[in-house]
This record gives sequence, C-alpha cells and structure tokens, in this order.
Amino acid sequence: MRYTQTTLKKIEDIFDQLDYTVRYEKGSFQSGYCLVESRRVAVVNKFFDLEARINTLLDILSRLDYDPDSLSDSAREQLEKWKKSSET
Repeated sequence: MRYTQTTLKKIEDIFDQLDYTVRYEKGSFQSGYCLVESRRVAVVNKFFDLEARINTLLDILSRLDYDPDSLSDSAREQLEKWKKSSET
C-alpha cells in the first residue's frame, strides 16, 4: 500500500459512508486514537504523520462492526485489497 494523501482521503470516505466522523485532535491517547461509539466519532492524534494516520484509521476500521453492504462497491474492493496487503 502506498501512503499518500489520496489513500488517506479514500479511508476517510469509507468512514463517511459508515456515518463516522474522523477528527484530528491533540490529546493523550494511549493508542493514538479515541473511538466515541455513541457519537460515531473517531479522534486521531493530530501530531501523527501521514503513514501513522492511515495505519491508525485502518486499525479502527478493523475493529468496527459494520455491514459491508452499506459501503459502495469501490470502497468494499479497496478494503479487501488493504486487508490482503496487511496480511502479507
């Protein structure tokens, strides 16, 4: 996977399709992020570089329970591609 601004935007779009808001804030997160499930907000440490932001958002996505049918076909394909690349 390439760590580019475009990749980050695609991941943020997936969160948007899942009705989650992604915010970048400063804070003392032990894991680098905070997930407020009742509000459907993912807060990521704003001091993370691009690669850390992408990895953190993918980690959050792997922990979320969601219906894959709620995603567009392209988003579903992209997620599968990222999952396969992370397994190798």
